[in-house]
Amino acid sequence: MSQIPLVDLKAQYQAIKPDIDAAVARVIANTAFIGGKEVSNFEAAFAEFQRTKRCVGVASGTGALFLALKGLGIGPGDEVISTTHTFIATVEPIETVGATPVLVDIDPVSYNIDPNEVEAKITPRTKAIMPVHLYGQIANMDAIMDVARRHNLRVIEDAAQAHGAELHGQRAGAWGDIACFSFYPGKNLGAYGDGGAVCTNDDVLADKIAKLRDHGRTSKYSHDEIGYGERLDGIQAAILGAKLPHLDGWNDARRQHARFYDEALADAPGIHTPVAAADSRHIYHIYCIRVDGDRDGILKQLQARGVGAGIHYPIPMHLQPALSHLGHSQGDFPQAESAADSIISLPMYPELTGAQLEEIVVTLREVMGAG
Repeated sequence: MSQIPLVDLKAQYQAIKPDIDAAVARVIANTAFIGGKEVSNFEAAFAEFQRTKRCVGVASGTGALFLALKGLGIGPGDEVISTTHTFIATVEPIETVGATPVLVDIDPVSYNIDPNEVEAKITPRTKAIMPVHLYGQIANMDAIMDVARRHNLRVIEDAAQAHGAELHGQRAGAWGDIACFSFYPGKNLGAYGDGGAVCTNDDVLADKIAKLRDHGRTSKYSHDEIGYGERLDGIQAAILGAKLPHLDGWNDARRQHARFYDEALADAPGIHTPVAAADSRHIYHIYCIRVDGDRDGILKQLQARGVGAGIHYPIPMHLQPALSHLGHSQGDFPQAESAADSIISLPMYPELTGAQLEEIVVTLREVMGAG
């Protein structure tokens, strides 16, 4: 029985090994480990890729969200509206700056934040909306930006899964005040360790974050405010720079794999494939289906038969023990809870072969009794 992993980072490395090895060797030879040309070159290239004016590299995606909140002056007494169906790194930075996360339910089709739920949660303390472009699909930013403009709110895009995704031809960072990216190794554009970035068209905000990531420094030993050690290191920047020219092609491959899944599972009873919004470019960081019946049993059968499927995410934020102080309980966000109980992530990475895709589909159909 062959084993098909959920993500295969070794396959990607082997495909571009000379580029990666040369990038790492270059940094070591130049001893440019913190800051320097590799970081600035990558920042310029990624800003161009995302079609934003500025990019500031930082130490992680979580750090990017934290610095975005700090840069916008959001802190104690403020509220930030976000989704309950996400990874906890979306909500952690809101808590870390002393603000209060206000959670809302999701749209059951896209799994992204429901704009209709957002407006109902706005109070005089609300300072920002933080939509998550989940699974590689940009949220309904037309509606979110309409709400934000009418209520004079900032918009921080959590684009940790949306490198190169588009809506109406616009990529993340062109919608709100700032977009925050993660370069965790498994992302569509992943480092070989932690890394992140913020993209924005606001020079003042970019400069503020660039200073905050580097201890509030104005010169080597002069600091005019308290900052943080949140810099992107040179080796990760060089690796990301080597990978970036391949990213559009990798995203295209993911989209082709998604079309194969869509077509092969279209008539399978009990399986609901993801839906891409009109005029959007979904880049399928995760290919997430919903299944009828015993999801956990189905997942175990897939894994036992060599298909490395998973779940993103099984516990919504409002049910996380770490966020119990928000006072939520089971039933508060029914759409997110329903999704969390029925979703399965199928293997998705550019290097998947036709034979692997066929094996995944055949196995899934058999497990579901679809033949």
